[in-house]
Amino acid sequence: MTDDEVLTQTRHWLEKAVIGLNLCPFAKAVYVKNQVRLVVSHARHADDLLEELDRELDLLVATPAEEIDTTLLIHPTLFEDFLDFNDFLELADGVVSEHELEGVIQLASFHPRFQFDGTEPDDISNYTNRAPFAMLHLLREESVDKAVEAFPEADAIFEQNIQTLEKLGIEGWKALGLR
Repeated sequence: MTDDEVLTQTRHWLEKAVIGLNLCPFAKAVYVKNQVRLVVSHARHADDLLEELDRELDLLVATPAEEIDTTLLIHPTLFEDFLDFNDFLELADGVVSEHELEGVIQLASFHPRFQFDGTEPDDISNYTNRAPFAMLHLLREESVDKAVEAFPEADAIFEQNIQTLEKLGIEGWKALGLR
């Protein structure tokens, strides 16, 4: 799969699910302003991906939010298994700590087989964090705080997302061209 294909699928997911279903009410503003950096990783090992995360953290912190507000570090092949990816997230969080960016940058994660603890694999609630590829989402805490201030019921987003997805169903998800 080419980088262009990965980016096309990622943009489709962002536009149809994240923005289209309003799973993240904050995403549209930065996306339409072209402030979302999409990076396709070719890392062959987890260590290589951690080095890429190092570089992306440095770049994000050094770049004004008006230019890059958030970054999606996408890996289309390294983490086929969700549990392996989930284990990797501890290492990724460690990189944020090593950079002394706790409270500055937070990581969110997405995976094609994302599964919340205590759910069945095909539970629609898992689709809130499903994406076409394994992704690390680097978010500026300051931007998250501003978005939450502007959105009076930010705590309710997760529950609203579950309701949206329950109404949509897996067939509705697939009908959007998502897997």
